[in-house]
This record gives sequence, C-alpha cells and structure tokens, in this order.
Amino acid sequence: MRRYIDLSHTIEAGMLTYPGLPAPVIVDHLSRSASHAHYAPGTEFQIGRIEMVGNTGTYIDSPFHRFETGRDIAALDLTGLAEVPGIVVRAEGRGRILDADVFENVEVRGHAVLVHTGWARHWRTPSYFEGHPFMTERAAEALLDAGAALVGIDSLNIDDTADGRRPVHTVLLGAGVPIVEHLRGLEALPDKGFRFSAVPAPVRGMGSFPVRAFASMQG
Repeated sequence: MRRYIDLSHTIEAGMLTYPGLPAPVIVDHLSRSASHAHYAPGTEFQIGRIEMVGNTGTYIDSPFHRFETGRDIAALDLTGLAEVPGIVVRAEGRGRILDADVFENVEVRGHAVLVHTGWARHWRTPSYFEGHPFMTERAAEALLDAGAALVGIDSLNIDDTADGRRPVHTVLLGAGVPIVEHLRGLEALPDKGFRFSAVPAPVRGMGSFPVRAFASMQG
C-alpha cells in the first residue's frame, strides 16, 4: 500500500505567487444555475474558467522558460516528471545562500533533489517575498555534475532575485534539468526512499506551468 504526501500549494483566486505577477482569476464560465437551461430537470453542471500566468502556485520550469530553443512544457518527458526517485536536502537554518557544500556527500544521480528551506511557512504572507533562501551558481553546477534529474525548492525562487543573470535557472535549464519552485510540506518527507511527481498539463508554447507535486512511498 502506498502513501501520498501533497507538496503543492492550492491555487486560489486573488493569491499572489511572485511580486509583479498577476493573481489568478477564477470564475464560472457556466454556473450551476445557468446550466439548468441546458439539461434535464435535476441535472446541473459547473464549468469553470481561470485566467493566470504560468508561474502560479507550485509550478515547473522547462528549458523554454529560459531559452527560446529549449523544450517547452508539452515536450517534457513524463519519465523525468513522474515517480522519479527523490531525496530531500535539509537546508533550513543554513542561511539564505545555499552553496555547493550543502550538497556534499549526497548521492543525487538520477534523483529529484528537493531542497527543504522551511520558507513555505511564509506562504501568502508579505514575509514570503523578502529575504528568501536561494542556491548559488556553484551549487547548481555541483548538482548538474552529480547527475541530478530535477531540482525543486520550497522558496520564492531558486535564484537570488537580485541577480538578473538568474545563474541557477541558466545552468540547470540549459542542461535540460527541470526546476520546481514553491514546494511545500517537505518537512513531512523522509530524506530518501520516496518517489516524486510533478506533472503539468502538456501546454504547447509555455515555459512554466502549475503542477500537482507529490511524493509517494510504501507504508
């Protein structure tokens, strides 16, 4: 019997994911009361409509997010997104700057590497947008050299938002390694021995898109 742990933030109308990006608008396209005109008595449906940017809630970045010629969301291979062996790297309390030493002596080859900073506790508060933990370029290069299959973090951004070069995105996405940002619940996971999934809808022409990220394990 497998156990599942949800690692995604719920998308709600009006919520902010990142400063300067619009909040999602979620409304009825067809309300239940309006549907009565289309169906038999006692039968009703709701059809919803959402307007949002791809970087909403917990989302995955594909290479196209950073590089015009990179694979977009629809081109990502499911084998790299679903049931990937996962590990958690505990970085809470190690300060804002997460350098290569955070990942020393961690076997990451072929794994989804999830960086637990504890920052998700600030979700939907002003504190979430200020002073978030981030990885360095050297850390990204170390993970790439070590063979990480995917990298995720429970923070506002995997990069220092003050650095317009976005070196972590550049290094990882440039090598085809997807990034998942705004995770939550990593404290509930073991350090290893689980499978990680973060699968978006296959939308053509999008570089980022929300996912239902979760971990599964025996027991």
